[in-house]
Amino acid sequence: MTRPAPLVEAHGLTKRYGDRTAVQDLTFTVQPGKVTGFLGPNGAGKSTTMRLLLGLDRPDSGSATIGGVPYGRLIHPLRTIGALLEAKAMHKGRSAYHHLLFLARTQGLPASRVDEVLERVGLREVARSRSGGFSLGMGQRLGIAAALLGDPQILLLDEPVNGLDPEGVLWIRNLMKSLAAEGRTVLVSSHLMNEMAVTADHLIVIGRGKLLADCPVAEFIDANSTTSVLVRTPDADRLSEIVAARGATAERGPSGALTVTGTEAEEVARWAAEHRIVIHELTPQRASLEEAFMRMTSGSVEYGDVTLTTGSAA
Repeated sequence: MTRPAPLVEAHGLTKRYGDRTAVQDLTFTVQPGKVTGFLGPNGAGKSTTMRLLLGLDRPDSGSATIGGVPYGRLIHPLRTIGALLEAKAMHKGRSAYHHLLFLARTQGLPASRVDEVLERVGLREVARSRSGGFSLGMGQRLGIAAALLGDPQILLLDEPVNGLDPEGVLWIRNLMKSLAAEGRTVLVSSHLMNEMAVTADHLIVIGRGKLLADCPVAEFIDANSTTSVLVRTPDADRLSEIVAARGATAERGPSGALTVTGTEAEEVARWAAEHRIVIHELTPQRASLEEAFMRMTSGSVEYGDVTLTTGSAA
């Protein structure tokens, strides 16, 4: 890309539906050149926020802008921003090709672009088949093709791996990373914590419509987890006493290994060496994104329970 992607920005964004506030005074900026994960418990306001960014709903106060202007003022919106909000949101009687061709003509795009995106998402062989017969995964691919149609600088994707098999999950992961590497702005909403852990560079986390975090993934995990060290030693009792005397804590697990908190692995190694204690394993433990997310959002759950999927979307 020859020019930097425009910023996606929310400033004091607030949206109410009757007595319920879906989004409250939400402010953030999605930067180009990275994959930004948009996370939150069910009912947190993620879908509402995306609809506000795309001009599908109007905020009660605040603003949502694409490159400094509201979505509705973009002259050729598909050339600036591509979005996937709902799988199979298309005319069921049209073929994949004609669905995309219709969109291309509304934006002054050549028919050749339709063939290009169908090839890129792996639907070339079924291009002339009616989209109503597509599986959920194929529908997702067609939705992504529509988002890519105008070769946009910004991608907004809501649960893009839903319905995809493991190969498809890897494909969309690599696609998002490659688009960000080209300098584009990529905002992706997902409930798949393991997938976000290996895909996202940055996180925007909301709960009950309010901003909870806006930071790199590693920083988010470090801020919402407790550092610990897994230690295996034949002299666990004596090491536990030494650790406690130094102000840290050692808890013995079912396997006999110690989990030491309140200090670093280097310190545990030094203490063990000073007392000639044999160490068989010394491994720093880092919380998963899921664990950090659960800790951060524990007080912001809308419906009393948070259900997350940690595996793939297959």
